[in-house]
Amino acid sequence: MEIVLATSNPNKQREIEEICNLNNIKFILPSKDFSPVENGKDFEENSLIKAKEAYRVSGKMCLADDSGLCVEALNGAPGIYSARFANTQDDKISKLLNELKEEKNRNAHFVCCMTLLDKNGNILHVSNGICEGKIVNERRGINGFGYDPVFLVNGYNLTMAELSSDEKNRISHRAKALDDMLKFLENYNE
Repeated sequence: MEIVLATSNPNKQREIEEICNLNNIKFILPSKDFSPVENGKDFEENSLIKAKEAYRVSGKMCLADDSGLCVEALNGAPGIYSARFANTQDDKISKLLNELKEEKNRNAHFVCCMTLLDKNGNILHVSNGICEGKIVNERRGINGFGYDPVFLVNGYNLTMAELSSDEKNRISHRAKALDDMLKFLENYNE
């Protein structure tokens, strides 16, 4: 089965492929014309926007993922704006840490919403995953990407960036959403 992965982020593609580790699904990236306008009000709407855009440029079955970091003390920010919180990843983390500098409540969670469209562009399945944790005061670890170096996973004394790829791919928000999606695909007949 070939599925267009509605992203231009090679890190996200690699992580999804590592989590799947399946021979019967091949993920391909959309063409360079892929240019979704993420103006939804939540992760689910943005996931659907990306899926529809990937379908528009490919005409094939598509899987989209919209994910982000939600921080309690920031009323859920950066949330759906996680990728646009600042210009560079380093700036995003610096801005987040600066905004939480005096804050005692550091509770946060990662959210992932996935939308699967069939070869006709219809919604087949939507899945969600959440990973709970806290924001630490300084970057720790070198694995992962995004906000991983400052996200301390509940139940671990490690940030996402300190976890091995295998560990992260078992407990992350993306792993949880993808696990549900793969269960759906196991029973799906085109």
